[in-house]
Amino acid sequence: MFQNMGLYDRAIRVVVGLVLGGLYLGGVVEGTTAIVLFVIGLVMIATSAIGFCPAYLPFKISTKGK
Repeated sequence: MFQNMGLYDRAIRVVVGLVLGGLYLGGVVEGTTAIVLFVIGLVMIATSAIGFCPAYLPFKISTKGK
């Protein structure tokens, strides 16, 4: 598997993922919305950790420099 995410893309995803996780863990959002946001946050952190976003493939997007 190759990486298709650049440094800034990965950093933004980590920050957004942490914010979404914090909203869930802090009890700011509740119910189904909280669970969905928490899962999205986990996915963002996971894709950032491996540097690969499957959603970029169909559009042939790469934010990684040459």
